[in-house]
Amino acid sequence: MVVFISMLRGINVSGQKKIKMNELKALYESLGFHQVLTYIQSGNIIFYSSISDTSEIKELITTQIEKKYGYTVDVILRTQEELEKIVKNSPFSKKDLSKVLVTFLSEDKSDYPYEELSFAKKSEEEFQIQGKEIHLYLPYGSGKTKLNNNFFEKKLNVTATTRNWRTINKILEMSLSY
Repeated sequence: MVVFISMLRGINVSGQKKIKMNELKALYESLGFHQVLTYIQSGNIIFYSSISDTSEIKELITTQIEKKYGYTVDVILRTQEELEKIVKNSPFSKKDLSKVLVTFLSEDKSDYPYEELSFAKKSEEEFQIQGKEIHLYLPYGSGKTKLNNNFFEKKLNVTATTRNWRTINKILEMSLSY
């Protein structure tokens, strides 16, 4: 069995796509996932699965959410091992961690148009794409940057969801406590 972390894009934001975490936990358990844990209201779920095909897992989750709630939710999936590497390989680990975020992408974008993306950042902001993640250092905060989910989704033609460094580390800690 593999430990997975799923991050749902855009639930419980400004009253949109509301899903209670206890209902989400029950939904995951109904899909045959084990030891399901949720973290905060933004759709972070840790679980064991005997299914190793990430496409199959995403399809199961997406289909069941749409069936139960009547709307589509994008699912970004990582294994515990992948999340450990993301934390370990952060290019901004020496920066103010309260200003560090990671944008999780639906697919690998290592070959990206740096020049085209760089024009949107303020001079003090930094970003680095590592495979399916964009590491961000945003000294003015995530609310005052153009480097957000919508920007990256449009420019890279992917689905994206962002978590702050504290949340990422808490999810990793929870996944390691199994």
